[in-house]
Amino acid sequence: MSEPEKVKPNSAEDQAQSDNDSIEENNVNNDGDEQELVVLDPEATDIDLNHGRIGIIENLEHLQNVETLTLRWNQIKKIENLSSLTTLKELELYDNQVSKLENLDALVNLEILDVSHNHLRKIEGLDALSKLKKVYLVSNKISCIENLSSLKNLEVLELGDNRIRTIENLDGLTNLKQLFLGKNKISKLQNMDKLINLTTLSIQSNRITRLEHLENLVCLEEVYISHNGLKGIEGLDSNKELNTLDMAGNAIEKLDNLDQLLKIEEFWFNDNHISDWNEIKKIEHMKNLATVYFEHNPIQESPDYRRKLKLALPSLTQIDATLCR
Repeated sequence: MSEPEKVKPNSAEDQAQSDNDSIEENNVNNDGDEQELVVLDPEATDIDLNHGRIGIIENLEHLQNVETLTLRWNQIKKIENLSSLTTLKELELYDNQVSKLENLDALVNLEILDVSHNHLRKIEGLDALSKLKKVYLVSNKISCIENLSSLKNLEVLELGDNRIRTIENLDGLTNLKQLFLGKNKISKLQNMDKLINLTTLSIQSNRITRLEHLENLVCLEEVYISHNGLKGIEGLDSNKELNTLDMAGNAIEKLDNLDQLLKIEEFWFNDNHISDWNEIKKIEHMKNLATVYFEHNPIQESPDYRRKLKLALPSLTQIDATLCR
C-alpha cells in the first residue's frame, strides 16, 4: 500500500546495450575514486551510466542523437556541460549530490527530468523546458512549490519526501494528471482548484485533518491520503470517478459520506477505528469493490472477520493481504 512507483521506459535495443557496456568499462574501476565520463559512440541514442562513480558531467559534446541520458547513483554535484544535447528527451540524475537546478535551458526537447534523492532546496531553472511532461524531485530539501508556471504540458509532478508545508503555485498546471506530495509537512488541502485533469492525488504521511477543497477535481480516480490526522470522511461528493481510495492510518470511526462513490475497486482502510459492523453496510453499494483492507481496526477482533466481510461485500477478491477463496 505504499505510494505508487513511477514506471520507467524499457531498456534500449541490443546495440545500445552493447554501447553502454563499453561505456561502463571506461568509467568504472576498483579504486573508489571519481571517474571521468567518456562516451564512445557519437550515434548512441540511449546513454546509461549508472553506478559509474562519475563526479563531473563532461565530454558529451560529440553526441548528436542522444535522447536518454541516465546518470543514476553517481557523485555528480553540478548540472553542467549539457547545452549541446538539444535532442535529449530524458535526463536522470537520481541519487547524486546536486544542490541546484541549473544550466538546463538548452534542453528544449526534454520531456522527463528526474533529480530525486539529491540536495536541492529550491525548484528553479525550468522555465525554458516547456515540453516537460514528468518531473521527479523526490527526497530533496525543497520547502516551497514554485517556479513551475511555464510548464503547461506537465502531467506528473513528484515532490514526495521534502519539506513542503503548503500546496501552492499550481494554477498554471491545468494538464497535470498525477501529483505526489507524500511525506511532507502539509496540513491543509488547498489551491488545487485549477487541476481539473488530475487523476491521481497522493498526499500520504502529512498533517491533514480534513478532506476539503476537492470539488473541482472531478477526474480524480485515485486518492492516497493515508497516515494523516483524519477523523471523518467528507468532501468527496464531486469525485465520482474514484476507483482507489486509501485512507489507512487515520483515526476514522465511521464510513460516512461515501454513497456517491460507485466505482470504487480498492478501499484501503486499515489502522483506523471502525468498531461497529454496521459501518460495513455503508459501502455495500460499491458493486465493483475487489480489495479492502480493514486489518488493525477493532472489527478485526471478530473471530469470523473475513467471513463477515465477504458476506457483506460479495464482489471481494482480496481481504487485507490475502486473496479470497
